[in-house]
Amino acid sequence: MPPQSYSEIVEADGHLIDSRLLTAVFDKVIERGARYDVLEFTIGRTNEEFSHLQLRVTTETREGLRELLEELMPLGCRAQPQQDARLEEASDGFVPDDFYSTTNHRTEIRHGGRWVEVAQQRMDAVVMVHEGHAVCRKLRDVRRGDLVVCGMDGVRVLPEFQERDRLGFAFMTNDVSTERRVEVRVARVVRMMHEVKSDGGRIVVVAGPVVVHSGGGGYLGRLVRQGWVDGLLAGNALAVHDVEHAFFGTSLGVDLDAGVAVEEGHKNHMRAINVICRVGGLREAVRQGVLRSGLMHDVISQQVPYVLAGSIRDDGPLPDTLMDLVEAQERYEELLRDVKLVLMLSTMLHSIGVGNMLPAWVRVVCVDINPAVVTKLADRGSSQTAGIVTDVGLFLHQLSMQIGDERAPGAPRVAAAADAAAVSRRS
Repeated sequence: MPPQSYSEIVEADGHLIDSRLLTAVFDKVIERGARYDVLEFTIGRTNEEFSHLQLRVTTETREGLRELLEELMPLGCRAQPQQDARLEEASDGFVPDDFYSTTNHRTEIRHGGRWVEVAQQRMDAVVMVHEGHAVCRKLRDVRRGDLVVCGMDGVRVLPEFQERDRLGFAFMTNDVSTERRVEVRVARVVRMMHEVKSDGGRIVVVAGPVVVHSGGGGYLGRLVRQGWVDGLLAGNALAVHDVEHAFFGTSLGVDLDAGVAVEEGHKNHMRAINVICRVGGLREAVRQGVLRSGLMHDVISQQVPYVLAGSIRDDGPLPDTLMDLVEAQERYEELLRDVKLVLMLSTMLHSIGVGNMLPAWVRVVCVDINPAVVTKLADRGSSQTAGIVTDVGLFLHQLSMQIGDERAPGAPRVAAAADAAAVSRRS
């Protein structure tokens, strides 16, 4: 008597070959020790036409089938036939054990016999349904009586399909290597920035203190003054060392022009923190003319919104730094809402954190001297990340050089005196 088996028919549509989803589906079935039978496969004949796959997957246990279907769902597979999503009531801060945990891919749920797109898409959330609308909610934000999606019925995930090398972005996401001309990749980033700004989109920068240490702060400040940056997300250290450089010409006590440590320079960042604390914060320092140059001066003068998220390592911290982690996360998410392009500049933890907040259709460019940083982003689900392995200071210099004196399309000129003030590095 043959052993009992459990089967399910799944379907998927899209650029399955170009995006390597077809191979990923087959690999996942084999990896799980299951079997598959291709019932139907139609290949799209044009760049716009989708391919269609119908597959029967078979496992030896019911639990194995459930686990396999869970892993196939983020690859765009959906069970047939579809029924409405199952909704269960939540409690304050927790939900039933079989809740549906979201990915960063565009998701729809079936409710009332129709498909409803889930709003505010992000990974590692639940789907809450209210009055016919569906939205991602962090676990800590659910309240007693909220209806959340449980199980996999009535859920379909629509992965982002690989672009056919439009602007070279798809090519950039295929590998992470130091053996690529940085100038060529920077040119592609410039084209992306032009496209985003020409369409009225927003560009947000996530930056670490290495931007200042490597001499890139001035180039990033120039891009801010030219209207290419619509938001800055960073930690306490970026602002501290930017202010240190503005006041004393050093970063971590090293003279950035001479490249040598200065006497008593190790105190400079604490002296900088002390000055900003005395006047009540960065904005007040700019208003009073205490802080007259540097990246943070340019960000504040150009009225670019910014969020500084604190950590246990922070000196000071600056009055502007948010030490409440939940508040900092909320402010990050608010600034990232509807963003079209995110530039992540040499900050692993902030980059991974921001990547977790972004839907898969937001373009991400990660610049770091360490290839593992880009790899970590992709491993944690941000597969849309294009990696450029180089020194971030050199990247920003090249980016600024290629953009030249051009202002971002549609960018208003704010604080006309800021360009002249930024010429002086010291107060």
